[in-house]
Amino acid sequence: MATAAPTPLRTARVIAADIKLSHSVFALPFAVLAAFMAAAPLGRAILWSRFSGQLALVVAAMVFARTVAMLANRLLDRNIDKDNPRTTARALPSGRLSVPMALGALLGCSTGFMALCLAFGVLYGNWWPAGLGLPVLAWLSLYPLLKRFTSLSHLYLGSSLAISPLAATLAVQPQALVQQPALWLLAGMVLCWVAGFDIIYALQDVEIDRQQGLFSMPMKLGTGGAMWVSRVLHAAAVVCLIAAAWLDPRFAWLFSIGVAVMFGLLTYEHLTVARWGTTKIALAFFTLNGVISCLLGALGVADILV
Repeated sequence: MATAAPTPLRTARVIAADIKLSHSVFALPFAVLAAFMAAAPLGRAILWSRFSGQLALVVAAMVFARTVAMLANRLLDRNIDKDNPRTTARALPSGRLSVPMALGALLGCSTGFMALCLAFGVLYGNWWPAGLGLPVLAWLSLYPLLKRFTSLSHLYLGSSLAISPLAATLAVQPQALVQQPALWLLAGMVLCWVAGFDIIYALQDVEIDRQQGLFSMPMKLGTGGAMWVSRVLHAAAVVCLIAAAWLDPRFAWLFSIGVAVMFGLLTYEHLTVARWGTTKIALAFFTLNGVISCLLGALGVADILV
């Protein structure tokens, strides 16, 4: 029986499932929170007639940027994924998605992202996003290459997601990056938090990384050493949030509750890994961290609005 020719809709569904579009929640809430912080400096109300359009552009640009990053990851790692039992069923190694289709999608999403960056200049007179759009896409796309020669790739991934609150700020109100140091602490928190849970995620591939000559903290330091690095990074993430709440008077009891919940969930995450190893990685990696990002983003925005 002949296989149906792939349609653009079918290809889009394959890509969305493969790159787990829903995992945009890891960085998106912090971009939204930073956008609100930039739009509502202390003592000033949000100008909704302007900010609503900016926020829509930020959200759309975030989705495009993550899609570009994930497609680049899948393309650059397709041969590595083919030899890893955990990843062999991904769209490119399994043949459900061809390289030309993936490249076409990457080009299309890159074009969409740059169009949104240009929109900030055309609509709001802010040309920073247009000027920095391509360097940002390049930075996001190079992560897969880092693990080929350094175990610091986890920190590089953290920095890639940490760009999101800074980029959102730059798009909404560039001066806020100078006026609001809490924004930099928010970015520092994202870097440490993401790097910490990426180390946990890498526990699944220690033997494969060794066989393929790839670098990771668990492969270099062993499980115990890597978990200690992850704990230190997650402790630093909590400290960054506490410092941000202390510096920015707009953060009150709601955001403080979010910080406390984050500390509790990260503690539970590490206890889960210590007790169950990687057998419950879906809980430790996806569920708990998704809750952390959404909860912190929502409570931070609520405090600003209140």
